[in-house]
Amino acid sequence: MNPIVYIISIFLTLGFARSIFAQNVLISETGSPNEPSIMMDYNNPNILVAGSNLNYCFTSSDGGLTWKLKTLNSSYGVWGDPVIDVDTNGNFYFFHLSNMPGGNWIDRIVCQKSSDNGSTWTDGTFTGLDGTKAQDKQWSAIDRTNNNIYLTWTEFDSYGSKNSLDSSRILFSKSLDGGSTWSEPKRINNTSGDCIDSDNTVEGAVPAIGPEGEIYVSWAGPNGIVFNRSTDEGETWLVEDLFVDSMQGGWNYNIPGLLRCNGLPVTKCDLSDGKNHGTIYINWSDQKNGEDDTDIWLKKSTDGGITWSDPIRVNNDETKRHQFLTWMDIDQTNGNLFFVFYDRRHYDDNRTDVFMAISTDGGSTFQNTRISESPFVPNDGVFFGDYTNIVAHNNIVRPIWTRFSEGRLSIWTNVTSLSDIISSADINNEGSSNEANLYPNPTPDIAYVSFKLHDLSTIRLELFDEQGVLVKALIDNKKMDYGGHIIPINMNDLNLTSGKYYYKLTINDKVETLKTVLIK
Repeated sequence: MNPIVYIISIFLTLGFARSIFAQNVLISETGSPNEPSIMMDYNNPNILVAGSNLNYCFTSSDGGLTWKLKTLNSSYGVWGDPVIDVDTNGNFYFFHLSNMPGGNWIDRIVCQKSSDNGSTWTDGTFTGLDGTKAQDKQWSAIDRTNNNIYLTWTEFDSYGSKNSLDSSRILFSKSLDGGSTWSEPKRINNTSGDCIDSDNTVEGAVPAIGPEGEIYVSWAGPNGIVFNRSTDEGETWLVEDLFVDSMQGGWNYNIPGLLRCNGLPVTKCDLSDGKNHGTIYINWSDQKNGEDDTDIWLKKSTDGGITWSDPIRVNNDETKRHQFLTWMDIDQTNGNLFFVFYDRRHYDDNRTDVFMAISTDGGSTFQNTRISESPFVPNDGVFFGDYTNIVAHNNIVRPIWTRFSEGRLSIWTNVTSLSDIISSADINNEGSSNEANLYPNPTPDIAYVSFKLHDLSTIRLELFDEQGVLVKALIDNKKMDYGGHIIPINMNDLNLTSGKYYYKLTINDKVETLKTVLIK
C-alpha cells in the first residue's frame, strides 16, 4: 500500500503523542542499573558501548539491537557515575568514580580504555587524587582533530559537609596520550560552592569542544548557570565566570515519585558545516514556572559564550506538568539537535514517558516524540539515578534511559529510524493557531505536513512548484475533525524533480504556506 495521501489521526484530548514506531530495546536489568551513558564509534555506528551504575558495561555490534553484559573491574575500584567516550581511532574510554580498597571513597576520577569495542578494558589511570577530598560528577570531551581528552568534575573538601569552611570547586584535567597520563588538575571556576550537594554546590560540568579547539564548559551553583572557556587546550581560563541563567528554583528540585532529581546543565557546540556552525548550546531543566511544572530549557551563544539567548523551552506541551532529567547531543554531520528526557504531559499522576525532542533549525523550533512504548511509575524509595544520555551521528540516534517497572530498574534504548521518529512526532507544537509544520526539510522522498485542528474544519492542501504552478491538490476541501493530523506525501509518486516547492494549507479561511526543497 503506497497511497499519495493518507491520514494518521493523533489523539490530542490530553495532548497524546504517537509512539507506534517506537522500537525499544532492553539493554539490561541486572544489578538495578541506573545513570546510563552511551557512545557509538562514529566510524562504525553499529558499534555501541554503554555503562551504568555501579560497574556495568554493555556492548553492541548491531546498532543496539542486541547487547552483551560485562562487569567492569579496576584496582582503583569502580564506583558509578559512568561516562563513555570514543576517539577517532575507535578506542572507547570508560570514566567513573573510585572506591579503592584501603583508599578513600571517591578520591579520584578513573579512566579505563578499550581498544576492542568494549570487550576488554585496561586497569585504568586516574586524575584528581588530593588526600581525602571527594572527586565527583565528571564528564569528558574528546577533540576529534587531535584526540586530546578533556575532563571536568566537582571536587568537595568534604562531601555532604555543612561546615562553611568546606567548599566545592570545578576542576579540569587533560590527557594528550590516549588516557595514559593526566595533567595536574586545575581549578577553573571563580565562585566556589558549598559541600552539601544541593543548589549552592557547584556541579554539572560537561565540557564541549569548539570549532578552533576551544574548550567550553558550564555548570550550576550559587550563581545559577555559569560558563567558562579556554582557547589554549585548558592552560588558561577566563578569570570571571560568565553568567548564563539564574536557574530559578535551583538545580536540585523535587519530582513526585523520585528520591531526588536535578536539572544540571549539558554543554554542546555545533561543529558541523551547517549555518549554526560554532553555536554553543546549554540544555537544562528547572522549575522557573512553578514546583508543579518542571520544563526543559535551552540557551545558545553565537559569540563564544559572552552573550546568551533568552531561554527556549524544548518541551512543546501545553500542560503544567513535569519534564525532567534531560540530556542533549548534536549530530555533527548536519547540526541537528537531539534531546532525551522524562515526560508526564499525558498524566495527572506519576506515570512517566520518555520523550525525544529534535530541532533542525538551531533550537528555533522543536518536534517532540514519545519514544517509550509504555509509561512507568518510579518509586521514591529506589534511587533512580541523576542523568539520561543520548548520542547522535549521521542521522542515527541512540538515547538511553532508566525505567522502573514491576519492582525493578532496567535500562533501555530506542533503535527506531530517525525518519520514523520524525513521522510519529507529537504535533502539539506551539506557534500558529493550527500549528502547521513540515518535515523533513529538505525532503529526500516523503514529506510530512502536520497540523492541529481546534474544531471541525474544512481542509485544502495544495502543492505548487517554484513558479507558482499547481502540481496537485493533495486534499480538496475535506472536512476534518478536532485533533492532530499528519499528512505524508510521497514525492517520488509525483514524479517531481529536485528544486523548491510550496505547500499551501487552507484551514477554513486561514492560509499558511510552507516552503520545502526536494533533493533527489
